[in-house]
Amino acid sequence: MQILIDADACPVKDETYRVALRYKVPVVVVSNSPIRTPREPLITRKLVSDAFDAADDWIVEQAGAGTVVITADILLADRCLKLGAQVVAPNGKPFTTSSIGAAIATRAIMADLRAGGDVVGGPPPFSATDRSRFLSALDQVVSKLKRQQGS
Repeated sequence: MQILIDADACPVKDETYRVALRYKVPVVVVSNSPIRTPREPLITRKLVSDAFDAADDWIVEQAGAGTVVITADILLADRCLKLGAQVVAPNGKPFTTSSIGAAIATRAIMADLRAGGDVVGGPPPFSATDRSRFLSALDQVVSKLKRQQGS
């Protein structure tokens, strides 16, 4: 079991470390640029090239059953779900096989609107409620996987 963080723009790295250390689950912080991480044996960094989707591709290579992926990237979430990974967004909303299709469709609609010159707002600002929801969601996912693995 491991947790992979799509880390370049992730606002919940510290929360992830806290849950991972409580459950003694290894974390890999994947980024295109150096990111400071705690000096803990369970937490490692993986610096990938700055090539397009290099972090995503590395995460997908590692993802599978028993892996938790932390990302806001809908297309990365879809790729990881197809490999059996659990995926949680930084706002605490889990990506699931039943919700990912709607998320991809909404993403495509918004991209079309932006391409057509429509001014559309981005996501709401990250809030304390999002942070709390994330902690709860990650705790639930990790706890469930630990029970399934019998550890």
